[in-house]
Amino acid sequence: MGLPDPRTSGSGNPGATNVLRVGGKLPAGLTLLGDGLKGLLPVAITGLIIPHPPTVALVAMAAFLGHLYPVFFDFRGGKGVATALGALFGLSMQIGLLAAISWLVMSLAFRISSLAALVTFTIVPLYLLTAGHTAFAIVYVVIAGFLYYSHRENIKRIIAGTEPRIGKS
Repeated sequence: MGLPDPRTSGSGNPGATNVLRVGGKLPAGLTLLGDGLKGLLPVAITGLIIPHPPTVALVAMAAFLGHLYPVFFDFRGGKGVATALGALFGLSMQIGLLAAISWLVMSLAFRISSLAALVTFTIVPLYLLTAGHTAFAIVYVVIAGFLYYSHRENIKRIIAGTEPRIGKS
């Protein structure tokens, strides 16, 4: 699309939020879709072929970790939010939708993408437990831990009041 490499522009992160900042809505939307599909497709396909929840949960974890630490980019990838959400949709459209709505409500309320993601994935394991998806709840507790780690600089900026807001450059 003729845009600068998001890994060397803006925040240096290849995720949709940074692509939005450096490239606009269309590239960000395509990035979000691609990152989400990285989680959705392996989980949904595995669930159809091997309907064993612990196996499907481990596939979700593998897709997520593969996004955070990609072999082809020297193990420096995105922060994993869209891939984790995509994997959730692969497990259950209802829980994926509930998580997406949670993110949307938080992002509209506070206008901070990273805060919305952190709050959402803190409560996702509760959604999963309530629906009886114990294996996925356990995996999403681990995923939430990785999300907090990958967002550690964002957390510092949230506390300092300097984290960029959605819609602001």
